[in-house]
Amino acid sequence: MYAHILIATDGSELAGRAVEQGLTLAKTLGSKVTAVTVTEPWTAAVSGEWAVAFPVEEYEKAAALNAKKILGSVTETAGRIGVACETVHIKDQFAAEGIVEEAKTRGCDLIVMGSHGRRGIVKFVLGSQATRVLTHSTVPMLICR
Repeated sequence: MYAHILIATDGSELAGRAVEQGLTLAKTLGSKVTAVTVTEPWTAAVSGEWAVAFPVEEYEKAAALNAKKILGSVTETAGRIGVACETVHIKDQFAAEGIVEEAKTRGCDLIVMGSHGRRGIVKFVLGSQATRVLTHSTVPMLICR
């Protein structure tokens, strides 16, 4: 049914539940799995006075270390479940755009990710990466709450 599943994670507890669901589904279906985490560009994450205190080199080191930790956790979970899983750190992209692009590049036919289920003004103000992926992707999604 789904030959290649892309699982997006930011390392949060909610994303961890989506990782579990995606990997379990992949095992059941015998699907290939790619797990991704996305690091926003330094210019989007750091602005104003913080740019002096947190130079781009430090940001990139911290982002790489965080991505390694997040993807290491996915690899550990995949091993426990018994699924092979490739991991990818997408750098200098906004999350939704990076996820959609990676799914397209790799020929994934399902995207799995978590959603906080925000509504109303909170969703309007904070936005939703899951909603952005859903509206920009041609690939089916499994959204875990």
